[in-house]
Amino acid sequence: NLQEPCWEKAGYFFDLPDFLSWKATGVTARSLCTVVCKWTYTSDGGWDDSFWKMIGLEDVVEDKYEKIGNHVLSPGESVGKGLTPEAAKDLGLPEGIPVAASLIDAHAGGLGVIGADVKGYNLPCENQPITTRLAMICGTSSCHMGVSEAPIFVPGVWGPYFSAMVPGLWLNEGGQSATGKLIDHVVQGHVAFPELQSKAAASAHSIYTYLNSHLDLIKKSLPVGFLTVDLHVWPDFHGNRSPLTDLTLKGMVVGLTLSRGLDELALIYLATIQGIALGTRHILEAMQAAGHRINTLFLCGGLSKNPLFVQMHADITGKPVVLSKEVESVLVGAAILGACASGDFGSIQEAMAKMGKIGKVVQPNHEHKRFYDKKYEVFLKLVEHQREYRSIMNSF
Repeated sequence: NLQEPCWEKAGYFFDLPDFLSWKATGVTARSLCTVVCKWTYTSDGGWDDSFWKMIGLEDVVEDKYEKIGNHVLSPGESVGKGLTPEAAKDLGLPEGIPVAASLIDAHAGGLGVIGADVKGYNLPCENQPITTRLAMICGTSSCHMGVSEAPIFVPGVWGPYFSAMVPGLWLNEGGQSATGKLIDHVVQGHVAFPELQSKAAASAHSIYTYLNSHLDLIKKSLPVGFLTVDLHVWPDFHGNRSPLTDLTLKGMVVGLTLSRGLDELALIYLATIQGIALGTRHILEAMQAAGHRINTLFLCGGLSKNPLFVQMHADITGKPVVLSKEVESVLVGAAILGACASGDFGSIQEAMAKMGKIGKVVQPNHEHKRFYDKKYEVFLKLVEHQREYRSIMNSF
């Protein structure tokens, strides 16, 4: 959407990870991760001249891709001669420290968790290839990263991208457009939110820790998840990214009453988390149907700090969830890249196994399977009904 004079003046176009490595080193090399996942580059064929000519940007081709990147490095490769004197001064670091070709933030999080050594934790992925693991990066939105030895095309899931996260493996990337953002939206928009804020502050807890405790109080003899037997959420308040790829889908809530208290806020909070976890199951089933063989989830990001969010993902998918020892797994992924660029490790895979540490394993409650199978059945009916309603209204 740039005006022509602006386009003519532009020297380079960078994704943020590549912009940062350029600022650090003065080298315009791009990461394979960014140009494959966000552009149209392929690791075997490079840029496709015909595409740029088709969309009227043939000057990119004539310029031999100087503007968008004609030097592409694998993540973890050393960029140039390391930190420039200017960058070193700005950062307070020695000149020449190695700088690694980068990863997109979510992909760095995936790298930081997916390769951890799992020996001794009695996990189904032990003694299995890394392709049996799914990395989930859960924040404002969520990404679901699975790798495979051969390319797998999954309807509604991005990729496959070769070597875009783990070298030598193909990456599929599913996602949910709003997860942490959706939970905040539902909780903060409820009439009982001021009461929640007041009581959470008085107890010196976060609002979500307080809500989790409140659910434990009202569940009585039931498992906490069973409180939503007649309350269901379809979580696509911001459209569906995977596996339906339908930006026109809307959120749905079935089972509201006139009650306005803290109990009802806690229940809609729980149902929203369950809706997000059911969405993860939907993505997983699409990946499994296409050929992935995933048996363990590796979670990181802000939502992975919420034990209710984690337990619901374990229970609803029926798979164990592994949490990283290091809270900021994106930083672990970045450190893995740096350790490879510096020569401390000979490969990304070696660095992942040594630097990614398991903090906790959360097992699913298999005795709750029938309940969540029924919830999932309702979940799929919700989107089916939404499309039926749209069809009815489109016919007037």
